Amino acid sequence: MDAVSPTIINLIIFVLAIYVGYHVVWTVTPALHTPLMAVTNAISAIVIVGAMLAAALTETTLGRTMGVLAVALAAVNVFGGFLVTRRMLEMFRKKEKKAAVVAVDAGAAK
Repeated sequence: MDAVSPTIINLIIFVLAIYVGYHVVWTVTPALHTPLMAVTNAISAIVIVGAMLAAALTETTLGRTMGVLAVALAAVNVFGGFLVTRRMLEMFRKKEKKAAVVAVDAGAAK
């Protein structure tokens, strides 16, 4: 029996990771979304390190190309996650602009 190619094994792991990640993210309640994003960003940072190691240790062009692609996609995920987390946290901040507008209107009324 021939050994299975490492590329096929890595492809199977990649597809399973997509499947599990999809189902984990879509079943989370909205209240847990921001903490989940913070953890996801940390995991994606670990994925970047692993992808760089995998890309550096491969000998084939396909392996290096897939490693570089994995690093790029994980980086997009990290930066996008930080942007989404920042926007969600800004939604929960108190709005101080109304107080400044009321003060200006009170000064104009005199």
